[in-house]
Amino acid sequence: MKRTILLCMGLLAFAVSPAFAQAPAPTAKIHGHVTDPTGLMRPNGSVSLSTDEGHTSKYTFQVDANGDYTGEANPGTYMVIFRQPDTPANKMVDSFESVKLVAGQDTLQDIDMSRKAFIDKLPKETQDQLVALRKKNSEAMKANEVIKSLNADIKTVSQDIKDIDAAPQTAKDTLGAAAAKADVDAKVAEIRTTKYTDIQTLMKKDTAAKPDASILWARLGQSESGLKQYDDATVAFKKALEVDAASPKPDIAIQGLAQSGLGEIYARTGKVPDANAAYDAAAKVNPTQAAFYFTNEAKIFFQTNQPDAQVAAADEAIAIAPNSAVLYYLKGNGLVGKTTQDEKTKKLVAPPGCIEAYQKYLELDPTGSYSGDVKQILASFNQPIDSGYKAKSKK
Repeated sequence: MKRTILLCMGLLAFAVSPAFAQAPAPTAKIHGHVTDPTGLMRPNGSVSLSTDEGHTSKYTFQVDANGDYTGEANPGTYMVIFRQPDTPANKMVDSFESVKLVAGQDTLQDIDMSRKAFIDKLPKETQDQLVALRKKNSEAMKANEVIKSLNADIKTVSQDIKDIDAAPQTAKDTLGAAAAKADVDAKVAEIRTTKYTDIQTLMKKDTAAKPDASILWARLGQSESGLKQYDDATVAFKKALEVDAASPKPDIAIQGLAQSGLGEIYARTGKVPDANAAYDAAAKVNPTQAAFYFTNEAKIFFQTNQPDAQVAAADEAIAIAPNSAVLYYLKGNGLVGKTTQDEKTKKLVAPPGCIEAYQKYLELDPTGSYSGDVKQILASFNQPIDSGYKAKSKK
């Protein structure tokens, strides 16, 4: 009886004892990067952990498109094996023995097939091929770095060109509305000189690094022309045309830029026939920008006081862009210098086409930058001025 009671008490004690859940064993982590024999990352494939020299795999982790893998496993010592997607299960591409994974730690194990120990196991012919591939890849990587640097410089130059175009407004904003014109002009010149110098420095470096890129020569020509280094700029623009002509894919925009750049140099140095020929060439090669080229030509002849050439260029631009007001001002301005005086009446006589050009300007842009000057000129010829000029409506 006593024994029965004791047994029952023992069973009861066992029944009411609290149950303790067993904590899961901590795992270990592993990660790495796969590199092929040429030194480039190897995407895809798998990395396995084996404890029987690769006959079976306890854990397998996929290699991603960047050549990386990661995974978790029980702590222990493993052979780490890499296989490509088409490697048979009983074969391996590369392996590393005795890799110890520790609980709670993340072990780095790269699969570097460019290491000497791996290469030395390959056939001699394969080793020779790898040497050639490594050289080719190295050259390609260097070329890519050069291209990357050049693209960054071209982006910088593009912004510099925008800053040059915006220099008048920047100068006004910097100096304030009360600044004298001479001070504003000096600030504009300072901004432009700084920017053109920066462009020249970059493009001299870049044309030396990649002399077969026509855009670099064209931008160099722009900078040197802006700095009034006309002889050097002429060489650069001609080099741009030469390089582009030899390119598998000639770029009409670059050819137009180089030809119009030469045209500007010739115009600024009084070589009118050469300027005309260069601008004509620019318009021919890139006809969508013809009006832009001829307008610039007329403006430069205006700036350099060559009225006959100015009128001719304005007429060429007008033929393409008949609704551009500034072209009629440029034409009228080029003609007005040939005004004569009637000996009998002593009245001013405008040359043919002058009055019509000025009136057309007012019709297209009645409140434009030159409207005040134009109205005074027309008044001097006793021409009626309609202060409410508007473009004629189409019927």
